[in-house]
Formats: sequence, C-alpha cells, structure tokens
Amino acid sequence: MIDPQLLRDEPDLIKASQAARGASVDVVDQAVAADAARRSAITSFEALRAEQNAFGKTVAKAPKDEKAALVQQAQALAAKVKAAQATATAAEDTFNSVVRAIPNVVLPDVPAGGEDDFVTLRTVGTKPAFTFEPKDHADLGESLGIIDIARGVKVSGSRFYFLRGMGARLEIALMSLGLDRAVAHGFEPLITPTLVRPETMAGTGFLGEHAAEVYRLEADDLYLTGTSEVALAGYHADEILQFPESGESIRYAGWSTCYRREAGSAGKDNRGILRVHQFNKLEMFSYVLPEQAEAEHQRLVAMQESMLQDLGLHYRVIDVAGGDLGTSAARKYDIEAWVPTQGTYRELTSTSNCTTFQARRLDIRYRTESGKTAPVATLNGTLATTRWLVAILETHQQEDGSVVIPEVLRPYLGGLEVIEPR
Repeated sequence: MIDPQLLRDEPDLIKASQAARGASVDVVDQAVAADAARRSAITSFEALRAEQNAFGKTVAKAPKDEKAALVQQAQALAAKVKAAQATATAAEDTFNSVVRAIPNVVLPDVPAGGEDDFVTLRTVGTKPAFTFEPKDHADLGESLGIIDIARGVKVSGSRFYFLRGMGARLEIALMSLGLDRAVAHGFEPLITPTLVRPETMAGTGFLGEHAAEVYRLEADDLYLTGTSEVALAGYHADEILQFPESGESIRYAGWSTCYRREAGSAGKDNRGILRVHQFNKLEMFSYVLPEQAEAEHQRLVAMQESMLQDLGLHYRVIDVAGGDLGTSAARKYDIEAWVPTQGTYRELTSTSNCTTFQARRLDIRYRTESGKTAPVATLNGTLATTRWLVAILETHQQEDGSVVIPEVLRPYLGGLEVIEPR
C-alpha cells in the first residue's frame, strides 16, 4: 500500500497520481479522513489504557475498606478500554480498506492518460522487408509442424495450443538463453510455485482491478499465477532482508508456467499464440534499497533490449501512461516488437518499478543504519516468454517457408540454423 506518512504530508501528490491514472481523486480525501479517525481512536484507546494501568496500581495500594468501591470503578474503566479498543480496531480496518483501494503513486514524469497515451522513448533496429507475402506465425507454425493449435483447442478449448518438436525446443532454447544471461547478471534461478495463497496474490496487487484475469481454485482457496512475480514477491514476505555488504540488490529469475483468463478479450488475437491462457515465462525480480529503484529499472530494461537485439527483432521502448499501469507499478516500460503480418508493434516485455508498494503490503523490510526497519523496493521484468516466438518466426521467415534460427539460440539447438517445412 502507499506510504501513510506521504498520505498525511502530501495528499495533493497522491491526488495528482490518481488523476494521471484516471482514477478517483475523492478516495484520497476519504483515506486522509480515515487515517485521522484511526489515529484519534488509537490515541483515545492508549490514553484509557494508561489510565487503567495507573488506576490498577491505586487499587492495589488502597486500604481494604476502600477496595470494593475502587474495584467497581476499575471494572467500569475496563469496559471503556474494551470499547475504545474495539473502536480503534474498527477504525484501523476502515483505514486499511480505504487505503488499499489506492494504487501505487506514479512517479512525477509518468505520462498521464490511458492505453494510447504512452510516450515512445526509442525505436531500435529496422523493420523486416520481404520480397514475398509473409505468413503469420500460426501458418508458419503449422507448415513447420511446430505449433498445433487445432489439437490444443480439441484438448483444452480456445486459446490453448501444443508446441511440437522444434517449437518446444525453440521455446526451451529461448528460456535457457534468458536464464543464462540472468545468472551472468547476478540473478539466482528459482522455479516457483504457480499456486499461491490469497494474501500473496493480494499483496502483489493482482486481486484488485485485475482479479477477473486470475484463475481461482475455490475448493483450495488458491490462485493460479499469471506471472512468477507473485511468488517471487511473496518469497520474502514478513522478513527483514540483509543486503550484501557490496551493496548489491537481491535478484531472482523465476521460471514458471503462467495462467491468465484473458477475461474481456473475446474476439481479440484469437489466432495463434499471441494471447493465450497458458504460457511459460522467465521473470526477473529485484529487491533493492528504495533509492536504487530507478537505476535498477533501467538495468532490467537494458537486459531485455540486449536479448531482443541479439534475436534480431525490431522494437520500440515505451513509457506506459498512468491509466494503463497496474495497481502496483509506479512506472512501467514496455518493449514492443514489430510483428510483420500485423503491421504493428506488440508487447513482448514489461518492466515495472513498484517502489515500496508491494513490500508494504507483504511486510518486507531492511534494517537502516539507525537500526530501524523500512520497506524495500521491488521491481520485475520479463526476460523471455512464449509470446516472443510470434515475432521470431515472422521476422526470420524465408520465401520457401523455412525460418532462420537467430544465431544466439543455435548453441541450444545443437547448432541448427534453419527450421525447414515438413
């Protein structure tokens, strides 16, 4: 959740963030009022409890003939303390309910607006040009015998698929390349659970406006994750982290299968494997000191760009507008690759700076030089996922229907250079 001190000191800053997101500004005033009521209730309760403790000592020292009357007064005071405690608890619950409805405060220079109001930071590479009519990735996958959508639908329904033969190997090669690079940059590999408890899902901010995208197992009260970010954020919940003496951050690379309901996307990207219910993903996740968060954000983006450049993809980096940010993100950069047959850019990676928002909800802290604890900052970013195959296949196709394998992937495929049609 947001910093309560920031709410008290700079409510206008939070209102500006809400406006940039296109979200309710009134909820900030409600949160300020709820915070004031909470603090007032806590103060009253603590004052009554202190009075009760002092009165208890008076009763203990009182003469025997006075104790009966004093005990009655003590009982009446105890009832007041109990009522004050109930009031304070209710006020705390109200405050938490209101403040948790406020998403993370966007950074000051994040573009305002919705999905179409992003700012393009840079465009890299050249759009592929063909002397023939290029096939889309679904047709390529079928003719190469590497993607089987028809049987995926037969077995599991719409938006499911099989990766066959070189399709399966190509995805594993892509994920392995990403993992090797993550390890080289100091990320520790983790294969994460894909079922998590409600408090973990809520702590990362995925049970608010994005709840419709999440699969839930009601009988077990568990959620299927749409990204290993959820498990990686929950990994250190309720802990005080000890950062290395070198000042390095704590970094993980989570390899997992991911699940998304794609609610509300009926009719969108039905063809192929661009928007599906199940896919694999390698997610980078960093725990950092708050003052290091923006530099870490740029570091993650640089790693993503290096991958896409070495895969020979044309892409752009965009600064996502406030209204298109998830609940936890204070800033998000998307990298979108050019998909030739669609004549447009499609998102391949997203990288979010969540500042201290998730850490506050999950109680993840570090010890400051003063000895006190404070929340860490968390960041996440995709380093490889199934969707990348769309851009790779379409970009590197040849007139005879074959696909040239990017050079960086060949060592993972026994040196194979080309996938030939069946």
